[in-house]
Amino acid sequence: MTNELIAITVLWGFIFIYAVMATMDFGAGFWSMIYIHRDKANATKIANRYLSPTWEVTNVFIVAIVVALFSFFPGAAFLLGTVLLVPGSIILILLAVRSAFLVFAHVAKEYEKALTYISGITGIIIPALLISVLPITHGEFIDIRKGVPTLDLERFFTSPHAYSFMGFAILSTLFLSSLLLADYSLEAGDGEAYRLYRRDAWITGPLSLLMTGGMMLTMRYEAKWLYDKMMEYWPWLIGSVAMFAAAGIALSLPSSRHPHVRGRPRLAVIAIVIQYFLASYAYGKAHLPYMVYPDVTIESAFTHPDTFRALFASYIVGFLILFPGFVYFWRLFMHDKRYVRPK
Repeated sequence: MTNELIAITVLWGFIFIYAVMATMDFGAGFWSMIYIHRDKANATKIANRYLSPTWEVTNVFIVAIVVALFSFFPGAAFLLGTVLLVPGSIILILLAVRSAFLVFAHVAKEYEKALTYISGITGIIIPALLISVLPITHGEFIDIRKGVPTLDLERFFTSPHAYSFMGFAILSTLFLSSLLLADYSLEAGDGEAYRLYRRDAWITGPLSLLMTGGMMLTMRYEAKWLYDKMMEYWPWLIGSVAMFAAAGIALSLPSSRHPHVRGRPRLAVIAIVIQYFLASYAYGKAHLPYMVYPDVTIESAFTHPDTFRALFASYIVGFLILFPGFVYFWRLFMHDKRYVRPK
């Protein structure tokens, strides 16, 4: 494996981890807003209990993505930084507002309701804006004017291809977060919240799969170079659909630990994460060697080999330090009954 492939694999790994964790985080904020007036259900409390400790951990990975991009591929930094100035600025503003309310809500109780609505609204908008980076890298929305790359906003916001990605991001956010909150509700012993989130998963799951078909359809007409290459990885795409079916089966099975409950949401979460991994692998491999089609490749944007080796060593050391902490945090968060089932 070449240095360029190792670097892009590290970057894509950070993106995948952040995509999964952020999807759960943003979706929890949306479901908290949806069920805020359900007095007989604790669905909002369950969502806020999940949201509270995870948002800070999630933000670690978006920092890692930006640092890895600028460190490993400085040649792509100028183009992406210039083209993504508008959507990137909006994302940063929304993240700052959301984070501020998440902090203030723990200090002053009168902010709790505002937090619920802010986190719910931004929980839909931010994923749609984040995933919009992908169709932009397909190349059809970038114009070069007097040597300066610019994003054609009119073409972008009238493109079915861009909206199919946004729709997929929103529905995937709701689907994966509802699965995780169903599992979390089961751990907390809240049957009513579990039934609500399991129902939501049954609704949003098929819709997200349908939107995936819409992405492929629009890709065929607006980014045919990528569509044709993705078809070369059709076994990975079929495997992705198979894991989606496995998640549906898991939600239908009787629970091993709760005999009066139907569904094994943790198995479904694992299956869906594997589904996203298989699909993202096919997409990522098809996208190579381009970072931004057709001008920027991983070879042309790559840093100096000596710089790469030093940076890669530092990433390995950092990962070895942080990974045990993330594992400990997750086990504490999901299994500590003092937090999962507060009195």
